[in-house]
Amino acid sequence: MFKKVELQEGVTLYIRKSEQFKTVNFSVKWKTALDEKKAAHRAVLANVLEDSNGRYQTQTELRNALDELYGTVLYTDAGKRGETHIVSLSAECVNDEYLSEGGVLEEVFSLIQTVIFDPNVENGQFDESVVNREKRSVKERIRSLYDDKTRYAQKRMLEIIRPNSAASAPSYGTEADVDALTSADLFAAYESMLNEDEIDIYVVGDIDVEEMTEKIRSLFTFNGRSVHGRQSAAQPPADKDKDVLHVQEKQDMKQGKLHLGFSTPITFRHPDYSKMQVTNGVFGGFAHSKLFMNVREKESMAYYASSSYSSHYGLLYVMAGIDAELEEKAVKLIKEQLTALQQGEITDLEMEQTKALLANGIKSAFDSARGQIEVFDQYKELDENFTAETIISGWESVSKEDVKNMASEIKLEIVYLLSGKEAN
Repeated sequence: MFKKVELQEGVTLYIRKSEQFKTVNFSVKWKTALDEKKAAHRAVLANVLEDSNGRYQTQTELRNALDELYGTVLYTDAGKRGETHIVSLSAECVNDEYLSEGGVLEEVFSLIQTVIFDPNVENGQFDESVVNREKRSVKERIRSLYDDKTRYAQKRMLEIIRPNSAASAPSYGTEADVDALTSADLFAAYESMLNEDEIDIYVVGDIDVEEMTEKIRSLFTFNGRSVHGRQSAAQPPADKDKDVLHVQEKQDMKQGKLHLGFSTPITFRHPDYSKMQVTNGVFGGFAHSKLFMNVREKESMAYYASSSYSSHYGLLYVMAGIDAELEEKAVKLIKEQLTALQQGEITDLEMEQTKALLANGIKSAFDSARGQIEVFDQYKELDENFTAETIISGWESVSKEDVKNMASEIKLEIVYLLSGKEAN
């Protein structure tokens, strides 16, 4: 697995030598507490850093430089995990070992160093035209949510049951926050990210670990910084007497989007995390699961029906595409599937297929360097010495009785339906 090297306080290198890949993958992750306004600034900043820098001041120049480096890929992203907002800068290039002439890796590291430490800034401000272009780009991404009715329905449901919470906070901020952003704000966000965020650096490839560690140490001269733990917010115990919310909203659309939100006390760091993952898999996580087989296939009640487990927020969602007039019947059928789990009506085949698909998922992730980085970045919060096998063994040990017990902890909070204006 990854070797951990603390470069400075709050700045950690995770490095892995692997002959599995012919490329070298690199990623820097800046992490801070999630805040809507900050998220808007950081989302635009991620785009601006990817757009141009002090050496290549146009997108064309930068893309040409990457093409010259044997099609090196370089991109940024902004996202959230639990209470944490994460800006990532990632790059993938061919390993010099597979070229007749070396020097590509050296050039790529030099370019990454430029992107981070020599942005396209003059007199303490980012280029105004670049900032405005990337503000438009981020706003278009935020607006695209309204065209994707499934994502929109999920967003609205979360806003209703978890207002003012990381669970419903957008990782790109709001259009208003993006609109209000100035070049000065953006530079302040850049300095804060560089000097105050927790920083994790990842390198994966067929590399000399010691040599690469010294290269990273000399090129990426981040200052030390104090890092405060960002634990997932404690989930309030479910109120058994609280009424289930029923919310209907309408837009110009045809298919109804039925979303059910359930709370559970089991979160990512809970010892029963693996058990809840298997429970979600049997309930609705896969094509063999109860929701798909019974709600969609047997009863033809939904165009699609599935569940997902959001472990950082202790929430479980069911999503189904239905004819709006069938809402009551569909909700009844979905509830019946959960009741079946709570009563222990679980087959050997459901357990075996769920565990097999969970295992395939983690094995597939480990087939790519990018997957290794993303899985490790998440699971190291539980155990830095984990392996795919230890994760899989956790699922293998889950019994039907465990699933029955986990299902009993799942409480329905809301039934949300987004439908067309002509629907009753």
